Amino acid sequence: MLPFKGLARILRSPRRPLRSAVSPNFSYRTRQSHSVTAKSSYITPSTEKDPYQYQVGFGNRFASEAVPGALPEAQNTPQKVKYGLYIEAMTGTSFVAPRTESKTAWLYRIRPSVAHNGFTPLGVTPDLEAEFSLTNPHVQVSPTQLAWHPFKIPPNGSGVDFARSLKTLCGAGSPVLREGLAIHIYAANKSMENEAFCNNDGHMLVLPQQGRLDIQTEYGRMMVRPGELVVIQRGMKFKVTLPDGPSVDVYIQEIFGSQFELPDLGPLGSHGLANPRDFESPVASFDVDQSPWESTLGGRLFSCQQNHTPFDVVAWHGNYVPYKYALEKFVNVGSISKDHIDPSIFCVLTAKSKISHHPLVDFLIFSPRWDVSNHTFRPPFYHRNSSTEFMGLLYGVYGGRSDGFQPGGASYETGFCPHGVSYEEFKKATEAELKPMRIHEGTIAFMFESSLMLPLTDYAINRSGVLHEHEPQMWDGLRAQFLDHLDEVNAELRKVGVQEVK
Repeated sequence: MLPFKGLARILRSPRRPLRSAVSPNFSYRTRQSHSVTAKSSYITPSTEKDPYQYQVGFGNRFASEAVPGALPEAQNTPQKVKYGLYIEAMTGTSFVAPRTESKTAWLYRIRPSVAHNGFTPLGVTPDLEAEFSLTNPHVQVSPTQLAWHPFKIPPNGSGVDFARSLKTLCGAGSPVLREGLAIHIYAANKSMENEAFCNNDGHMLVLPQQGRLDIQTEYGRMMVRPGELVVIQRGMKFKVTLPDGPSVDVYIQEIFGSQFELPDLGPLGSHGLANPRDFESPVASFDVDQSPWESTLGGRLFSCQQNHTPFDVVAWHGNYVPYKYALEKFVNVGSISKDHIDPSIFCVLTAKSKISHHPLVDFLIFSPRWDVSNHTFRPPFYHRNSSTEFMGLLYGVYGGRSDGFQPGGASYETGFCPHGVSYEEFKKATEAELKPMRIHEGTIAFMFESSLMLPLTDYAINRSGVLHEHEPQMWDGLRAQFLDHLDEVNAELRKVGVQEVK
């Protein structure tokens, strides 16, 4: 125990010295203070363009209740749930998955999903594909570069909603085998009404290009605009309405058997690229209504009638949740001295394959940033990648492709397919003054990059009506400039005793 003299030294303040360290009437006075405490965790505020609120974070175990007291305390399955709610669990992974990979959620709802009237097939959907083995006569490989002009929006009056507008462009593997992916487009002119959609095949990463999507999920509501992504996990029911009118063009990346996750940052450290705090998940919201809903399984559509809405979850908790992300929040990194860094630095989300360090798919974006590299050919250099590249443009102008393309269009290059800029762009870049410059202003382009070969569907090749091959003539100007320097080359060869080039 310290003597009083030592204690006096510890407590003494230069602004208010103690009168006596040993006085029995000793007191220590402080200035008046105030304390402010948050009433709850952070919830994003609503805006004019997005009336909903969200919880923030990636991979969090969230909790939300639309009615106070609806969430059970300290257990998942009490004998009786408050307000007479039913308990329903969703497991997005195996029961024995490692804790770091386990995805689950507990829903407390007015009526459970098991209360329905059975399933009936909706018939053949020729433009929706889920099996990409080359034994399937409806898919084929292409060794060349392909591109699509903006995909056609259904004519007014045709009444095409989300469930009936899905069209597959390419993919690999199968949902039955729980390994692979599919890339779809979605062009609709009608909101879903008393119906919902449930994809039992895979997780869907959705990118609206024209018009907002008002998405109602079992977990709550999300408004998704062009420039944002939304991920709807496998098995979740949702409904899509079109608040900006009957005109929307959407890209969809679906993965089978894997999970979207944030890429490792390596030498970047703790922060950068897509930061976890910028992802947003809905808060609980429920309806009391009647709605039939539809489910997709193995690339086929089934209809299931039920006498209650699927959007009746009053409270929920867990980490198997839908989420969205504003791509403008992405933190770009790049070379600040010379040369290029591989495009993996533009990765927003990744999904692992069964082969270590060979992603099933990386989702990359190309957005406004500075280009400051010196002594460097700044455009994308000519290259042949082992990966398949599927690229789209959400808005703006992007010149990094071998052939220009418009918002709502797409381009495709299979593994080791050579691509690069025209001779005119090459020449301009080799002679330009290398000043720091802003690139991709007002633009967000994206790429789905997969280590797998992605066979193309009949719809992509024959029925889309907007397919066009890159014109080979655009590279005719890539003349052999080396031959203009033969005198210089031969002089160097003579110096080292090597035969000259004739």
